[in-house]
Amino acid sequence: MYKLFFLLGILFPSLLIASTSEPKQNYMAIIMFVLFVGATLLITYWASKRTQTVSGFYTAGGNITGLQNGLAISGDFMSAASFLGISGLVYLSGFDGLIYSIGFLIGWPIILLLIAEPLRNLGKYSFADVVSFRLKQKPIRILAACGSLSTVTLYLIAQMVGAGKLIEILFGLPYYSAVTIVGALMISYVTFGGMLATTWVQIIKAVLLLFGATIIAFFVLHQFQFNIDQFFSAAVSSHDKGEAIMAPGGLISDPISAISLGLALMFGTAGLPHILMRFFTVPDAVEARKSVVYATGFIGYFYILTFIIGFGAIVLVSNNPEYLNDTGMLIGNNNMAAIHLSHAVGGDILLGFISAVAFATILAVVSGLTLAGASAISHDLYANVFLKGQSDEKKEMKISKIATISLGILAIFLGIIFEKQNVAFMVGLAFAIAATTNFPILFLSIYWKNLTTRGAVIGGSAGLILVILLVILGPVVWVDIFNNDKAIFHYKYPALFSMTVTFFGIWFFSLTDKSKASMAEKKLFKTQYFRSQTGIGIEKPSNH
Repeated sequence: MYKLFFLLGILFPSLLIASTSEPKQNYMAIIMFVLFVGATLLITYWASKRTQTVSGFYTAGGNITGLQNGLAISGDFMSAASFLGISGLVYLSGFDGLIYSIGFLIGWPIILLLIAEPLRNLGKYSFADVVSFRLKQKPIRILAACGSLSTVTLYLIAQMVGAGKLIEILFGLPYYSAVTIVGALMISYVTFGGMLATTWVQIIKAVLLLFGATIIAFFVLHQFQFNIDQFFSAAVSSHDKGEAIMAPGGLISDPISAISLGLALMFGTAGLPHILMRFFTVPDAVEARKSVVYATGFIGYFYILTFIIGFGAIVLVSNNPEYLNDTGMLIGNNNMAAIHLSHAVGGDILLGFISAVAFATILAVVSGLTLAGASAISHDLYANVFLKGQSDEKKEMKISKIATISLGILAIFLGIIFEKQNVAFMVGLAFAIAATTNFPILFLSIYWKNLTTRGAVIGGSAGLILVILLVILGPVVWVDIFNNDKAIFHYKYPALFSMTVTFFGIWFFSLTDKSKASMAEKKLFKTQYFRSQTGIGIEKPSNH
């Protein structure tokens, strides 16, 4: 019962802060926000009764269906950056804004065809389980944990700063209060409900987001009698760039940047630890494949909607003084295009609903990220590196919850520190790290028999260090943040270079490794490959 009182203690201060803050408020958004938080906290209380084991905490006991997991993956992946960022890019640049959504989407067939089934058959709680199946546990798990925690931390900072700014505008909450509420809710979801609560938060959020985006797109197209030609013609005539918004090449003009960004988006998706972790929540490889098929359909449909929303904002928002500041720019910046459009086509009620959904989007994503980070700390580092697999479940659960609370506090702290910084590069860096370190090691561990521990550790570490260094020396950090005149590394997107170093390093140092341990690792490949394709030997899901 104490858990229920604690969870309700999260809800009522949120309501109190929301209702007593001084800036202008959208009361409909606040009401819907409180309803969502109340429902999800009740789910967390329900889930806490069913999360008594490590398997239940990390993977919901492996009892999630393919459809449920597909929706949860969609909820995990369709972040505020996707909903607000991509529609804002389309609003700003037209057709070019789709480069991100196409890059994200192409990553899912890669997961379906190459990753989902072997991952489920070989792993238990994290992708490090797969990589260390035939390689040395300690160095591989340390490297995998470093890659996971780097990705999770950067992603968390971006989400927390985005949450603070978004909620500050939408709900009239002070920035610090907004960040603290997000952090407190995230801690409660994961600490008490584990993967089961996080899954249902993501499912509810995905359904609400798809429904809300569909309503906006429907109202937009209804104004043009669902005549697509008339709709795009109106957008061309409304935008300053005219017909140029229907052509590519505005955002990224040189081929190296285009290829590098594409690699980061495609292979980064297949290396995100909080996405990979979701494939351990289903009972078998068949349900894992179904998860990807459902998720691809939902996410693809969602990106089509963001395209309509972005162009709809060009027509209905860009020339409406109600949504522009004194300089003629969109109030709150271009990322608010979808929010303003929801008010333009649906008034305060739709605006309130979409605002609450945007908040729910952030909560779902940060919960998934925190769980993945806690898994890296408690399962990979504590249980398998420090205790060499000798940890008991109660101790590992305790460390998991301590790690969750610590990550939540760290996320709040970093969200406050980075308030004034442009954190857009952090999402790009998170994807670049996932594409540079996590994906190559995971992919080669599954499919290349000559992979050795030495090759994976040297190649993966070199790529991880290089990608971080190139981002720091690139134009986004070196020029925009450090205020230098010229970047040392001239490209914004380093994945092409860092991935090349990782793959080459793994290939070279694996082939030149003639140690006895490496020979044994190569011999184990046949056993691993047989299990990855058949699933024989995996643990059956537990019943709750």
